[in-house]
Amino acid sequence: MPRTALAAVHDGRGNRLEIKEIQVADPGPGEVLVRLGASGVCGSDRHVLDGEWNLPSPTVMGHEGAGTVEAVGEGVTGLAPGDSVILSWYYPCRRCRACAAGKAWACTGTRAPECLLPDGTTRLRDGDDVVYPYLAVGTMSEYTVVPESAAVRIPSDVPFDVASLIGCSITTGVGAVVNNAKVPAGSSAVVVGCGGVGLAVIMGLALAGAHPIIAVDTAEEKLAAARSFGATHTLRAGDDVAAQVAELTGGGADYAFEVIGRVETIETLPSLLAPGGVGVLVGLPPEGAKAGIDVLELAEAGKTLIGSNYGGAVPSLDFPRLAELYLAGKLPLDSLISHRVRLDEVNEAFDAMRDGTRTRSVIVFD
Repeated sequence: MPRTALAAVHDGRGNRLEIKEIQVADPGPGEVLVRLGASGVCGSDRHVLDGEWNLPSPTVMGHEGAGTVEAVGEGVTGLAPGDSVILSWYYPCRRCRACAAGKAWACTGTRAPECLLPDGTTRLRDGDDVVYPYLAVGTMSEYTVVPESAAVRIPSDVPFDVASLIGCSITTGVGAVVNNAKVPAGSSAVVVGCGGVGLAVIMGLALAGAHPIIAVDTAEEKLAAARSFGATHTLRAGDDVAAQVAELTGGGADYAFEVIGRVETIETLPSLLAPGGVGVLVGLPPEGAKAGIDVLELAEAGKTLIGSNYGGAVPSLDFPRLAELYLAGKLPLDSLISHRVRLDEVNEAFDAMRDGTRTRSVIVFD
């Protein structure tokens, strides 16, 4: 039987979300009904609200969530009611060439970017109208229905607010370090942008044994947070950052991570690198954004720029690993959450994100 749920819905106009009651159908074959315990407030949602990315609407926002399995559809064998799960916003089809190669983040068979389940539909309604779950998960709702491959079981003693962050920001940031860049111990690194994902990159660098770890941001509050998560040096963003990085590293960093998604900072990334260094593009820009890079300088110095999507993660493997690292005290994820808010406070949380005044807000459901 369909159930009702309160959800944060975007109607495709303006940057505000409406808290309204929607209907959530039972899970179909291969699907899972999840009662959300928490949902992160992430910059990818803001891109949609601010008109920088286009999606079908109306849309239940949120793609960073964790909760409890309430029911499973026919054919689901890997999950059962009562399991604690983290939701993956890029569910793999498990059949395409990328999936067969172990690259779930590059799956070409998923319909997640269309905000659709594998059968091309959704389980959400507002009366007779279809409602789309953002990236096929729509975590800013009390309930959601997802494919089995989008729900990854974790230990039940991981709090849902922490677990929700593993669903996106932590996996993206730590994964950019260990999966994409494969940073060796003792390497120097600089991180441009110290929001939630940037701080996760810093945690990943500390975990990998990088040194020095240089954090760059405009906000002193975020730089202070960066120091608490493992940054050895912090710099206020400005024209002389490249010179300061060169001085601290003896000629440039081995690795540089751009975690904002701004064309202006992407274009400066090569200037932060030593010859042979690797720049990692983690932040996501608006659709159609193009950056100008001095290609000759890049080629002559043997520098490399690589893209990072979802931290190069395989959620079924990486989510449990990160959860275990948290439980072992290796990832201080509790400290990343600066504000725990109610669903009806979600617009204020996005406003704070735009102002750069919070590290990370997490919606906590009753």
